[in-house]
Amino acid sequence: MEFRAMSQQEIPGWYDREFTKTFPPNEQKPLQFILELIAQGQYTLMGLYDGPSLLGYASLQTHPDHPGYVLLDYLGVIAARRNGGLGGHILSLLEEQYRGTACVIAEAELPVPGGDPAENRLRTRRIGFYERCGCRRVYEMGACGIRCQVLALRDPGDPGDLGDLDALMAAHRAIYGPHRPDITIPLGPDETPAPAHWGK
Repeated sequence: MEFRAMSQQEIPGWYDREFTKTFPPNEQKPLQFILELIAQGQYTLMGLYDGPSLLGYASLQTHPDHPGYVLLDYLGVIAARRNGGLGGHILSLLEEQYRGTACVIAEAELPVPGGDPAENRLRTRRIGFYERCGCRRVYEMGACGIRCQVLALRDPGDPGDLGDLDALMAAHRAIYGPHRPDITIPLGPDETPAPAHWGK
């Protein structure tokens, strides 16, 4: 298996065949926006490949003023290969790639009190997945109209320990930029997430 950046030619196919079929519409970054961020050097799409076949992917967003932080924007495994450990393998590759240089920030939807039990179980499993892979809960946020748990992946012995939550939150906000009114970092227990920004 090979973990590498997707080429410009591979990205539209990934977007149409995988991304739009995996993530709900309110969570989908428009392809043009992703391509613009890539052109600015602030976004990378990494693919896990078996020969020419894509098995899974991770999209990573950064901000030039905060080089010690990387947002794991999307993490996915193709439908035929899910529940086989590939998601955890991708996270371990990211931990290795950024060890000693950056904190990887992940986000996972929180269960909704009184919400659909099946959906809440799925959300609980996702958070548990990140924790089993070495991520630590740091704070809650609002994004796309959803309350999310923010987790951080880094070796506790790395420079810039997670104790500096102000720096982590500042980097997290900066990565999203000022054009996202639906992002609230952190989101207090009595706050309601703003509606999704896409399409406005």
